[in-house]
Amino acid sequence: MFYFTRAREKAVWAIYTFCRQIDDIVDELHSLEELEQFKLKFDRFLQGEFHDNNKLWLALHDVFEKFPIDPEPFYLMIEGQRLDFEKTRYSSLSEVEYYSYRVASSVGLMLLPILAPVPTARMKEGAKKLGIAMQITNILRDVGEDLKRDRVYLPEEYLRKHKLTLEDLKAQTIDHRFQALVEDLATYAEALYEEALESTNDYPLYSRIPVQAANYSYRAILNEIRNNHYNVFTKRAVVSEFERAKINIVLQQSLKAFA
Repeated sequence: MFYFTRAREKAVWAIYTFCRQIDDIVDELHSLEELEQFKLKFDRFLQGEFHDNNKLWLALHDVFEKFPIDPEPFYLMIEGQRLDFEKTRYSSLSEVEYYSYRVASSVGLMLLPILAPVPTARMKEGAKKLGIAMQITNILRDVGEDLKRDRVYLPEEYLRKHKLTLEDLKAQTIDHRFQALVEDLATYAEALYEEALESTNDYPLYSRIPVQAANYSYRAILNEIRNNHYNVFTKRAVVSEFERAKINIVLQQSLKAFA
């Protein structure tokens, strides 16, 4: 098996912590003001102004020192999270992709310089597609939870296409129309997962398997939604131990091919 160096592990942790703090500001504090303050702190951090006793900024400083990090994806993440204060409905798939690129693809783009010393254009495109696929998967998995927050990420054009209304969602209607809508979006996400998988051959061996694992593991959530008979209102799709074992077998076979 191939392992990250300690420096790469710490870098991944720092970026995860950065994203986690933004998530907490939006989902726990529900504070746009706090989000704007966090952005200002990041502005100052890039100018070299931060407190030495703050573990996040210290760790992130180390990441920026050791890897060729582009600040743009960090700002994309903040911009995407700001959208949750501005929008609770999405009219089209392109709007959902715009949002997904910012809140999910941005993470892959943040990590890319850590996962690969010289990221290729195909790897960047793969990271973008993987992030969008993951976010669409999140959207399908969390329909019920999002409704409780008065958020609907299912694109309105897809609701109209399958003759569904907001009232149908609130009534937790699971019929052939809803199943067709889920399959429509799931099939689209699965195509993105497949396209993103092609770019993993460009990664160094030490990061190729982790990236593939993320792809397979998240994609498996879609099958768990199917196994739950499309009940995304009261059941949370979780990848089973059996599915994890199958994924591990695929990854081991992939690993042998690189040996």
